Amino acid sequence: MIYFDNAATGGRKPDCVVSAVSSAAKLCANPGRSGHKLSLACASAVLDCRNALSEYFGGYGFERTIFTKNCTEALNIAIFGLLSPGDHVVTTCMEHNSVLRPLEFLKKSGVITYDVCPLTNGNVSPEEIAKRIKPQTKLVAVTSASNVTGAVPPLAEIRKALPARVLFLADGAQGGGHIPIDMAETGIDALALAGHKGLLGIQGSGALLFSERVSPRPLLFGGTGSESFSLDMPDFYPDALEAGTLSFPAVSSLLEGVRYLFGKSREISGSLLFLTQYLIEAVSALPDWKVYSRPNPCGIVAFAHREIQSELVAERLSEEFSVAVRGGLHCAPLMHEALGTRENGLVRASFSHFNRREEADVLIRALRSF
Repeated sequence: MIYFDNAATGGRKPDCVVSAVSSAAKLCANPGRSGHKLSLACASAVLDCRNALSEYFGGYGFERTIFTKNCTEALNIAIFGLLSPGDHVVTTCMEHNSVLRPLEFLKKSGVITYDVCPLTNGNVSPEEIAKRIKPQTKLVAVTSASNVTGAVPPLAEIRKALPARVLFLADGAQGGGHIPIDMAETGIDALALAGHKGLLGIQGSGALLFSERVSPRPLLFGGTGSESFSLDMPDFYPDALEAGTLSFPAVSSLLEGVRYLFGKSREISGSLLFLTQYLIEAVSALPDWKVYSRPNPCGIVAFAHREIQSELVAERLSEEFSVAVRGGLHCAPLMHEALGTRENGLVRASFSHFNRREEADVLIRALRSF
């Protein structure tokens, strides 16, 4: 099958990632829980991954780099761990439900209020976000890239438009590994990451990186391997936010994925820009189809048939042509409202740099048959 669903999860992994996961599955110990050599070796690899992520994303050191099982968990830790009663949040219509649902829960619980910034020419505007800032605004939450269209918000410009007191949370699920993100340079206070997409790790890997300006409260409570005599969670990071055993195979995959990206980021971005532009031009030329994406380094192209529901298109592409894409609302309902596509959704083809133009040609020929 031709796999064009990389925005949901990366289909193919580099050989170094596969090898690291295989080795970890064959023999690993619990990092940070024992003093024997194998446990210490695993703990060393975990530390290497923290440092690699912090370096790659311009973060704030290994202590402020914590592991999660996915980006959703990282976002929940940031949102529930930073907000307090009376706080106000500004977010955007581009956001995934991993941001919107926690905010809505806190709003309905009477804890916070929030406002949603609309689209401006297919993206979000720093000026529109700034207009929604209030005296009680604690946090602005913006995706690094739309998981629907691949549009990339101007994170640096958004930060500059905000008062210094306002915290800035970036959802890096789609942008991480695809676009340059430097937390310190941009002024990002918290960055949530999915390890299994652009970072080339396996499912079950994720991370939250955060600055010295924030001190997230624990969302989970349990064993950490440190201060075991106390019934309270440790008051230092990363232990305060990492209750329970880490998935060492997942962390190992993430370490090798980031190492792979250090030497190939520009090449990967160029490949995805080419593939998205190629598919966009081809689908735009077909009379029954409409494209909703522009060329982007995240590898995402969203399009729709003028009459056929997106899920039915995706099903036919899978069954008749062995092409994997995703139809529907992509867990981003407000984005589809903004695009006017909530009723039928969109078909999303999402590339990795392992895909080739010849594979895109198969999809194009298939779309011509509808």
